[in-house]
Amino acid sequence: MADGSTAAPELAPVLRNEIADGVQTLTLDRPNARNALSEELMGALIATLVATAQDRSVKAVILKGAGPAFCAGHDLKQMSARRADPDRGAAYFQALFAQCSSLMRSIVRLPQPVIAQVHGIASAAGCQLVASCDLAVAADNARFATPGVNIGLFCSTPMVALSRNVAPKHAMEMLLLGDAVSAARAEAMGLVNKVVPEAELESATHAMAEKIVAKSGVAVRYGKPAFYAQAERDLDGAYAYASEVMARNMLEAEAEEGIGAFVEKRAPNWPAG
Repeated sequence: MADGSTAAPELAPVLRNEIADGVQTLTLDRPNARNALSEELMGALIATLVATAQDRSVKAVILKGAGPAFCAGHDLKQMSARRADPDRGAAYFQALFAQCSSLMRSIVRLPQPVIAQVHGIASAAGCQLVASCDLAVAADNARFATPGVNIGLFCSTPMVALSRNVAPKHAMEMLLLGDAVSAARAEAMGLVNKVVPEAELESATHAMAEKIVAKSGVAVRYGKPAFYAQAERDLDGAYAYASEVMARNMLEAEAEEGIGAFVEKRAPNWPAG
């Protein structure tokens, strides 16, 4: 379900942030804890994503983990230490899971697409991270699990993202049995887009990000939020909303340039930034 370090505050950086050629790479950097989501790591991710949303130079984001795993879930040692609180940790647990939910919403609501680059284990909240990302590329040795049921803590918040990615019976299978599924099964279920040999994981993920960078940034910024917003509406409401979004998009200079380039049989000249 999760791994962890001590409950003491972390002094070393827990998140690496690199930007190159329009691609931002965020690396979960708690390898000794299999990148378990401590308070500090979730806080760093949320703060970074807030800044990324305003950065027009970033066209795509890659989320990956350092060391032997993508992310093993919540930091159970950090959580368990709060059982010594007068309320047995009730207020802390409420705030912690609210923080985690805020992180997942930040990924979904980020204007730029986020690609999970998954190796090793993606368990519980780590699996939730993968499901919250817009796209996912997995190494062939990756495994995915929502095993909370095995330790008496049902994966209720991971369930939200998981159930929005895979068919209900597949989601319930993972949630109720708690078994890890292979990368190939995760691809068949729709949890990941592509499975590659581990040696090709980084290049395959970057190739996907570079394709996004080459597209109209304006179109992507219209499209990603619209995808999630229309899914929450009924059919009539979805078409009404999507039509309004598309009409606004049509008035953008990049749409004029892109359509003009198509008609004139030339490559579009997207503006920088």
